Amino acid sequence: MVSQKVVIKNPTGLHLRPAGILCKEAMQFKSLITFSYRENTANAKSVLSVLGACVKCGDEIEFVCDGEDEDEALEKLVSVVESGLGE
Repeated sequence: MVSQKVVIKNPTGLHLRPAGILCKEAMQFKSLITFSYRENTANAKSVLSVLGACVKCGDEIEFVCDGEDEDEALEKLVSVVESGLGE
């Protein structure tokens, strides 16, 4: 299991479009991928779960990846978030 914290940079936070991009990237991996925000844990492969976390710009989330491709998954998701999730 690996984890890393990352700050959400896109100005509108994780609304529908960036949440969809995040989920699409997460679904490419076999590992269980979640993220923690405040006291909540969200499934990064579920758009509804990501939207339900209500993550805004400047918030820090912590990705947790557990499985056979966990290192690649964590690296990819952190880079996608740091690039602004398409915005």
